[in-house]
Amino acid sequence: MTGRRDYYHDPAAPTANSLVPGGSAVVVDDRGRVLLQRRTDSGNWALPGGTMDIGETLGQCVVREVKEETGLDIEITGLLGIYTDPQHVISYADGEIRQEFNVTYLGRVVGGAIAASDESTDVRFIDPADFHHIPIHESVRLRLRHHAEHHDRPYLG
Repeated sequence: MTGRRDYYHDPAAPTANSLVPGGSAVVVDDRGRVLLQRRTDSGNWALPGGTMDIGETLGQCVVREVKEETGLDIEITGLLGIYTDPQHVISYADGEIRQEFNVTYLGRVVGGAIAASDESTDVRFIDPADFHHIPIHESVRLRLRHHAEHHDRPYLG
């Protein structure tokens, strides 16, 4: 797996040269399992999502990205939090070093069928009890913890 490397509170991290707004969604099924995709670029399990295109809202971006990456149609039902930690940078093979900028929404499935895309090797709903058995980047684990803790207000960080 190549093309992407995440640095999280790592003093050896390169300096960011890019900031791109992006979003993701925590989508839970009726059994409490969370929709995750296994990324082709890192091998980690992650929340589906991506970066905004000109002409769309961030909510529209997340709905589009979830559809592209998982095959599922969702609607946004709430806001989990805003994640902009400057100590989380992502290095790409083309030289871009992006500072994290992610708004994580809550969503629910309204249609479609699960299907992996070229950005993922697997897509499925996973029981939170199994999260510690699979590779998940710490920044995603933070979002999953925030979701499990059922905070009254969105995380603002």
